[in-house]
Amino acid sequence: MNVIKTDLPDVLVVEPRIHHDERGFFFESWNAATWQRITGFETRFVQDNHSRSAKGVVRGLHYQMRHVQGKLVRVVQGEIYDVAVDLRRSSLTFGRWVGVRLSAENHRQLWIPEGFGHAFMALSDTADVLYKTTDVYDSEAERTIRWDDPTLGIDWPLPTASVISDKDRSGVIFENAETYA
Repeated sequence: MNVIKTDLPDVLVVEPRIHHDERGFFFESWNAATWQRITGFETRFVQDNHSRSAKGVVRGLHYQMRHVQGKLVRVVQGEIYDVAVDLRRSSLTFGRWVGVRLSAENHRQLWIPEGFGHAFMALSDTADVLYKTTDVYDSEAERTIRWDDPTLGIDWPLPTASVISDKDRSGVIFENAETYA
C-alpha cells in the first residue's frame, strides 16, 4: 500500500498494491494492520455504504455533527471526482478543499477523516462508489453545505451537475454552516 499526502495533511490518497496476471487482478482493499503501520492511525470501521450515480450527479457536501464519520472511499465501477473540505475551525486548513479522481481503473482510495465534509461528482456514465465509515449514519445529525458554494469555490470537472437531490439543493452556504471546534 502506498499513501500519498494531499494539500490537506489529514486527507490521504491510498494506492493499494495490485497483483495482475492473466486472470485479471487482486488487491486488499482494507487491512487494519497494514493501515495502522503505514498511517499510524488505528481506524475502526462500523458501516459500509454503496451508491450508484449517473454522469454529472453530485452527492454532498455532507457531514454529521454527532456520530462524526471518517470515510475511506473507493470506486468499483466508473470514475468520480471526490472532494473533502476541512470543517475544523481550529485547523490551519479550515475552509480549504482537495479533490481527487477515483476510478475503477486507478484503484485509488481517499481517506477523509472526521471533521471534514464530503462530496463527489460522477464523471462516467455511471459510477459505483463504496465507502467505509468510522461511525453510523445519523440523519438527525447530518448537515449539508451547497456543492457550488462560492466561498469554497470547488473546481468541479464538469461545468454543471446533472442531478442534485432536494436535500443537497437546500444545503446552506459555507458562511452559515455549522462546523467543528
